[in-house]
Amino acid sequence: MLANYLPILIFVIVAAGLGVVLLGIGFVLGRGQKDQEKLSAYECGFEAFEDTRNRFDVRYYLVAILFILFDLELAFFVPWAVSLDAVGLFGIGAMGVFLALLVVGFIYEWKKGALEWD
Repeated sequence: MLANYLPILIFVIVAAGLGVVLLGIGFVLGRGQKDQEKLSAYECGFEAFEDTRNRFDVRYYLVAILFILFDLELAFFVPWAVSLDAVGLFGIGAMGVFLALLVVGFIYEWKKGALEWD
């Protein structure tokens, strides 16, 4: 039983050892000059206008999720287009169903007002 997990254990030990060695090299060779500017939080080049723990509007997340959803769905077109000759009529029909579902989802989100930027 141990022989099955031995390669995994060796991999974990080597990875942890490499991480410790690289951190040690960075600590030893790195310059230790830490001024106030280097220790400050950096996000976009200027100080925050208000408390960073404010709540965001749910529409922000909805638009982000919709972008990811439709962007990932469109990523299925590339392999389909590349193998269009191999998939034949079945592949064209499957992509037609996929596109129909995509359009129905897009129309639903449009009717619900999820794409409004007010």
